[in-house]
Amino acid sequence: MDFYALHHQNQPLILANVWDACSAQVAHQAGYHALGTSSAAMAAMLGYEDGEGMSFEELLFIVARIRTVTNLPLSVDLEAGYGDTVDRIIDNIRQLAKLGVVGINIEDSHVVGNVRHLDDAIQFAGKLQEIAQACPGMFLNARTDTFLLNSENALEETLYRGHLYASSGAHGYFVPCVTRPDDITAIVRDITLPLNVMCMPALADFTTLTALGVKRISMGNFIHDRLQARLKDLLCLVRSHHSFSDVFCDENNR
Repeated sequence: MDFYALHHQNQPLILANVWDACSAQVAHQAGYHALGTSSAAMAAMLGYEDGEGMSFEELLFIVARIRTVTNLPLSVDLEAGYGDTVDRIIDNIRQLAKLGVVGINIEDSHVVGNVRHLDDAIQFAGKLQEIAQACPGMFLNARTDTFLLNSENALEETLYRGHLYASSGAHGYFVPCVTRPDDITAIVRDITLPLNVMCMPALADFTTLTALGVKRISMGNFIHDRLQARLKDLLCLVRSHHSFSDVFCDENNR
């Protein structure tokens, strides 16, 4: 089943968000049907802040390594595009396509001075349209940060932008931080694009999300963050206990 078709099933696509070759291998072994990179997790792995802190060349290298260990459909979080012009963004996407990448996330916000700002909707829609025309076959998951940034009248703005992006060539609509069932229902009802939601503490379980009409569920950087917290705990235990017993405690309890 191709990547586009995975967004139009009765059950939503559960996307494993990965950040390197090792995490991609584990996700493949765990039985996921598709992978997506997490820009925040990749940036953290390299010691950068999220928001295009790492270079596109670094991103491309990591994606290339992921592609060597798995043939699962791979979507890349391209953030705002890693380019000051649409032509540069299109060139970036074409380089990803040469590696076998089948989809991208591209967001309607930019990080400037460590502060994220929402882009003008019309301008972003124009960028989407140019990308869609230049990169046929690439699944364009348009991300809006209206809920993430707690925009005034977030639902109304999300619906407005969803219509614009759908008419500009997007194939999916990613709304991180939307969690209320009523908001999800309104987006699914009003926007023709398959809706992608992201792991959040208040997000409903997958059965409920399926009933609401969600078509794609992402993990973001939360799995990576949880693993990093566990790593820190384990390293602290080794140092404080002057022993490696905690490294093997789970194994010994089996």
